[in-house]
Parts: sequence; structure tokens; C-alpha cells
Amino acid sequence: MQALLEVIMPVFLLIGAGYAAVWRGWFPDSAIDGLMIFTQNFAIPCLLFRAIWTLDLGPDFDPWLLVSFYTGSATSFAVGLLGARILFGRDWQDAVAIGFCCLFTNSLILGLPITERAYGADALAANYVIIAMHSPFCYGVGITAMELVRARAAGTPNRHLPGTVAKAMFRNALVIGIGLGLIANLANLSLPTTATDALDMMIRAALPTALFGMGGVLCRYRPQGDGRVIAFICVVTLILHPAITWTMGALGGLAQPAFRSAVLTAAMAPGINAYVFANMYGRARRVVASAVLLATGLSVLTAWVWLSLLP
Repeated sequence: MQALLEVIMPVFLLIGAGYAAVWRGWFPDSAIDGLMIFTQNFAIPCLLFRAIWTLDLGPDFDPWLLVSFYTGSATSFAVGLLGARILFGRDWQDAVAIGFCCLFTNSLILGLPITERAYGADALAANYVIIAMHSPFCYGVGITAMELVRARAAGTPNRHLPGTVAKAMFRNALVIGIGLGLIANLANLSLPTTATDALDMMIRAALPTALFGMGGVLCRYRPQGDGRVIAFICVVTLILHPAITWTMGALGGLAQPAFRSAVLTAAMAPGINAYVFANMYGRARRVVASAVLLATGLSVLTAWVWLSLLP
């Protein structure tokens, strides 16, 4: 109970504050769009740039961290895709959007603050390693799958696929922030103190603003669509993904700090980017929006359970 109150509830109270502010009309719904543009296109890319730029993997880095987490991610995508198609009879494009919702955990807005509050800022190195791969991996899988399905339906040659995927990937601000951070890390770049101070000011605004904004975004959506599919997404994202990550991490002997970060990150609800992807293609939007809303609410309890089980 103490973990719930001290670690998880402050994060969800901030989300709840954003939800209540928009719901009660204290914060204009139209302003939420600007807030999310600021966080997703500027503040969080700055956070990722800084984190990857200063990240020192060192000799203790264990590649099994990525194997554990992304085996769970890939499996969740496959289960979501095939479940939507076979169990619920959705068409292939809807199935890809639902699979992407099962794939894209909220590693940034939920995973970072919950891990930091549970284990301290020094425990975030493994989180940043996961996050460095997260957007490129998830968007790469999702866009590739969707474009393959669309190309088959339209009879478009597959040779156009790499260009379509690359264009979508490198227009994503999160991917750009990660890429620039990697270049700066490899080049051992140094910046003037005034520049790093300004960067740090931007970064300090990133997570609180994103959490508040996420609450405002969730206020727009009401649970709609096929309840069975929504429940299925919640089970895959909140139970299956962290269970697979836990199993793989244990089998690979992953060190305790990395193991904790991987499992907690895997246990997060789908992120807003799941809806962004569905909206981008105009597929399964009601189901995905409802799943993000309900899974985020349920993760108050499921994250507490996983946190209680972790060593």
C-alpha cells in the first residue's frame, strides 16, 4: 500500500489533475493540443537528446535487457494483430492498429516517473536504453506492417515500402531527438554551460507537463467500440507483455536494476502514440482511444502489483 501511495499515485494524480481541469472547463480543451505539441515535439525530444547524449553504457551493459523487453513487445504486437483478426474478425488494417496499441507501451510519460519514484534517478539508465529503441522499433514495426497491408490491398509494388517507412520515421520528433543524442554521444560533443542550462530547464518541464496534458487528452475519449477487443488489449499490455519480459529477464540472468526497469516499463499502459498511429491511418480509432483510457486507469492497480512482485 505504501508503494501505491508514494510511487504510483502522485503520477496518476497529475494525470487526474489534467483530466479534471479539462472536464470542468478550467483548462480549455483546445489548449491541450498546444501543450502536447510542446511536450512531444520539443520538451521530451530534448529530454531524450540529453539522456542519450550523456548515457554511458559501459562494460556492465547487458544486451539481454533489450532482448527481454522487445521480445515481449514483438510478441504483444503479434498477439494483438492475430487476436484482432482471428478472434474478433477485424480487417487487416484495423488489426495492425490494434496490434500497435498492444506494442506501444507508455515508456516515457508513465514508465520514467514511476521507475524514478520507485528506485531513484540513478535507476533510469536501463529505461533510457529501452526508450532509445522504443519509437524506432515500434514505429518501424507498425508502419511496415500497415504499409504492407495497404500495398497488398492497393496492388502497390513493395519497392516503395522502405521510402515510406523511412519518411514517416524521420519526421518523428522523438526519433530525431534520439538520433541527435546518439550522434552527440558518439562524437563526444560538449556544449557551453549556458546551452546545457537552457536544455535542463526545458527538460524539467517535460514529464509534469506531459502527464497533465495526457490527462487532458484522455478526457476527450469515452469508452466506445467493441468492449471485448478493449479488454483483450488491456490484458495483453498490462499482463502479457510484462510477464514475457519478466520470464526472459529471469532466464537471461538480467541484473536487478535493469530487470526492474524492463518489467516496470513493459507493465505500462499503451501510450498516446497508439492513438496517434490509429488516427494517422484512420483505423480502429475508437477502440484504441478507449483502450488507452481504460488501460491507463487500470494500470494504477496493475503497476502496483508488478511493483510489489519485483525484487
